[in-house]
Amino acid sequence: MFNNIIYFIVVLLIFNVSFPGSPPEDFLLGALAPLILSWLIFAIYSERMFRRLLQQIREGREADGAMTDRYQRLNVRLSVLAIFLFALAVYFFNLKQWLSLIPGFRIFSVLQGVLALAVFLFYLCTIWYVGHPVYQAIFRVDIPRQSFIRSQLRFNLPILFPWLILSFVYDLLALSPWSGFNAFMDSLYGQIIFFAAFITLLTVVLPKFIQRWWGCMPLAASEKAGLLRGFLAEQGFNYRGLLTWPIFEGRMMTAGIMGIVPRYRYILVTDSLIEALSSDELKAVLAHEMGHARYRHLLFYVLFFVGFMVLSFGLADISLYLAFLYPGFSDLIAGDEARSVSLFYLIVSFPMLISLLIYFRYVMGFFMRHFERQADLYSAGVMGTPIFTIRSLETIAYLSGKSRNLPSWHHFSIKERVDYLVKAYQEPGLMRRHHHFVRVSFLIYLACICGLGYLLNFGPVKRTMNYSVIEKVIHQQLLKEPRNVDLYLSLAMMSQQMGKEGETVEIYEKIIALDPYRAVALNNLAWLLATASDKGLRDPDRAVDLARRAVTLERSSGFLDTLAEAYFATGRAAEAMRTIEEALAAATENRGYYEKQLKRFSGSSREQGAGSRE
Repeated sequence: MFNNIIYFIVVLLIFNVSFPGSPPEDFLLGALAPLILSWLIFAIYSERMFRRLLQQIREGREADGAMTDRYQRLNVRLSVLAIFLFALAVYFFNLKQWLSLIPGFRIFSVLQGVLALAVFLFYLCTIWYVGHPVYQAIFRVDIPRQSFIRSQLRFNLPILFPWLILSFVYDLLALSPWSGFNAFMDSLYGQIIFFAAFITLLTVVLPKFIQRWWGCMPLAASEKAGLLRGFLAEQGFNYRGLLTWPIFEGRMMTAGIMGIVPRYRYILVTDSLIEALSSDELKAVLAHEMGHARYRHLLFYVLFFVGFMVLSFGLADISLYLAFLYPGFSDLIAGDEARSVSLFYLIVSFPMLISLLIYFRYVMGFFMRHFERQADLYSAGVMGTPIFTIRSLETIAYLSGKSRNLPSWHHFSIKERVDYLVKAYQEPGLMRRHHHFVRVSFLIYLACICGLGYLLNFGPVKRTMNYSVIEKVIHQQLLKEPRNVDLYLSLAMMSQQMGKEGETVEIYEKIIALDPYRAVALNNLAWLLATASDKGLRDPDRAVDLARRAVTLERSSGFLDTLAEAYFATGRAAEAMRTIEEALAAATENRGYYEKQLKRFSGSSREQGAGSRE
């Protein structure tokens, strides 16, 4: 399930960054035929690979654990191939273009997304269909093929529920007449706040609907059920229901917990797990799930998704800026061909795809593994001994055909978990040290994600990249219009904001040479020559001359302030005072600034007067 979360995120990203243009006139040859052909090739290849693996299992060439590893790796490889074929359908078979032609689909993007995901799910169903015999052989489960596929769909589709609801709400908001609200939602702050609040709300209430989707029912009355409910009551654990989990017809040996708040918190246990484990082992399993709630792991997962969303906004902009800095990209996006534009956005999104895989595989995976270890330690502490937790792990691994030594990106191996529990029993302080390690690790993560989020979305990195892109675009346009003063003026103002004072002076000199009566250029150059942080660039006398010329052309408060500053730089405080008083009298806004200037100049004037009397 955790792998499929990443697959669905990647697929949605691929689909959303494509650019729908005009599809070919022939739907059959332009989209349907190549789509069917690519699926046939995929199905034949998948069937051959699973048949080869099944033959190796029957021949008993390797242990079950090794076969489990091969089965999982083959599923990953085929799923990645399915993502690649989906990308082909989007970018070369015009999938998005055709979907946009369906009435109502262009307005409601969620409908396009649903059908696009259906295409990818069809590829996954193909993998499940041809891989069913191998699944049965490895995991020793007798489940009909149709039930296996249906269970896979029921198990994995809830991954998409938050996206489905969120996208539908976004579509409705886009149709609302409230322009101010829409503007806020389009802003970075609006999107972050809305996404965080909405995902939190869904995490709170969605478990109630997911357990119904899975067909969960209250645990039937039995001796074990009574003992388990009594155990939860003894621990004072608040929850909504202890339910049977009929996933894969209840034959998968697993348990889980859903829900952040007790009112919508459910503990799920499959029938096969109840049958396989003793009462004490089942209590250890429940204590493990209680540990997840005790340490608020589900809330941390919400924070991880919000953290990635904050990063993704910044990475999207940075990727776009970097793309523009390379020759040819602006020409590519300027073209009319939709496929070229889609290819451009796919390339721009590539860094986001890489960061997504790194974030979930290594960052979130790191915390998931250590969260599981926290829950194991909590279970051992509640039970008073790690023996029942260890026995439950070993029994599940043996009966389900899982490798005891095989870890995953989100779980330590059974052997690693058992060894750590034994070590924690022998070293009582180890549990406390591990909890401290997790807390410190999360604080480091939080500091990093806040720092990166600020730098990428609000800090100087984004501003510098933005200026660099604009600067390059202006330079490219100046090659076509070398005497365009407006372009030079934009370049000068941007260069000045970036703190490139020497370069800015040169640009303003060029503007004045092209147009000696451009008041803004005269004023801005005068300000630089009077106040530049690089004292080698200062020329107060010329600043006075330029400022006077600007004021002659336009006697505004801003230009008078520059002239006053130039007078002050030459030591003519009295003239600076008279000029700034005129600026203050003419000012209709920002009067506080001019009053501070007047106070500064008058203070200097009094000091000069006192010095002359002495």
